[in-house]
Amino acid sequence: MIFLKLFLTFLKIGAVSFGGGYAMISLIREECLSAGWLTEEELLNFIAVAESTPGPVAINMATFIGSSQGGVLGAAISTLGVVLPSFIIITIIAAVLHNLMKYEPVKAFLGGLRPAVVALIVGTATTMLFGALLGIKTVGDAIAPDFRVLIIIAAVATISVIYKKLHKKTFSPIILIVISGVMGILLYGT
Repeated sequence: MIFLKLFLTFLKIGAVSFGGGYAMISLIREECLSAGWLTEEELLNFIAVAESTPGPVAINMATFIGSSQGGVLGAAISTLGVVLPSFIIITIIAAVLHNLMKYEPVKAFLGGLRPAVVALIVGTATTMLFGALLGIKTVGDAIAPDFRVLIIIAAVATISVIYKKLHKKTFSPIILIVISGVMGILLYGT
């Protein structure tokens, strides 16, 4: 039963998500928390791992969540569910795209999707920001900041800014992720 639920959940997420993996995070969050598959903290950890591993974040999230609920088969089924709608839609669009883009309603529809995608990303980022920095999970929660998170953010931001000032280019995001991970081990313990 869990395998069917994983497949249908991620099929639904894959079918209604526009704007890529980051836009999917809000839907993944809602579905996983309401199903009781993950806590908010576990979800944040999965997002961090999904962003720091190769591949699209939504596919990585589906794989990790599927694995946590149903092992290797759960991972495969969740990944298939989230990828299948995009595969089908892209195949159809690729066949007819050059003909569709000349129609104003198609351009208007795509123009209307852009702000919605941005709003989903901003909303999810805000929720994660309040949860990670201030410990606020719901509206009535008291502020309980995790100072270790603040230390890691301050250190990574400082390294990035200083490096950019000195070298006139951005610091490698991969190295920043590794630094964050090492600091997490030092501050949170093993």
